Amino acid sequence: MSSADQTKDITVVHLMRHGEVANPDGVLYGRLAGYHLSELGRQMADRVAEHLAPRDVTHVVASPLERAQETATPIAKAHGLDIATDERLIEAENVFQGKTFGVGDGALRRPENWKHLVNPFRPSWGEPYVDQVIRMMGALNAAKDQARGHEAVLVSHQLPIWIVRSYVEKRRLWHDPRQRQCTLASLTTFTYQGDKIVSVGYSEPARDLVPAHLLAGAKPVKGKGKAFGA
Repeated sequence: MSSADQTKDITVVHLMRHGEVANPDGVLYGRLAGYHLSELGRQMADRVAEHLAPRDVTHVVASPLERAQETATPIAKAHGLDIATDERLIEAENVFQGKTFGVGDGALRRPENWKHLVNPFRPSWGEPYVDQVIRMMGALNAAKDQARGHEAVLVSHQLPIWIVRSYVEKRRLWHDPRQRQCTLASLTTFTYQGDKIVSVGYSEPARDLVPAHLLAGAKPVKGKGKAFGA
């Protein structure tokens, strides 16, 4: 492929976090079935669908979990597309799934759980970060091939999105969860030139709908993201 042709071969893949979930008991729902978007979460999904409506989206994919499928629905509808499902976009596995994990709930006070907290670098409580990178990069590249020359939207979950972004931007994979820049219904956008990622952007089309306490510890949005040399 000539350099002129390669310049034209631009594909954009938006990796979207799902909207707010109805979870009144504060359970770490992980990969559990039966957790759907709240009414606010549906508003978030609609807002992002409106934001992406003018874009050249030709492929919409979602994690198999209900909250991701429901978030993808208005986006696919706005472009007259079906939703493809990719298991690689699923939430990270976590041994604390199904439990509450806040202060005083008892999950961290039980000695049998302490063994899962010994290695934050892997991490010892769930799916290895490297495994998340492998599957998420596979999903990104598959979507790039499907939407080549256009745009794709992939709906996934906070941790896998943050981990694959950290990998692409050459940051360490272990991190403080409070500092992830991946709020509800946000878009982490990967731009490909040919088969190579040349920039990563981040935006929050539904930021005004996100509850204030969920934004308090998050990194502020600074610019559009990071560009990489050719």
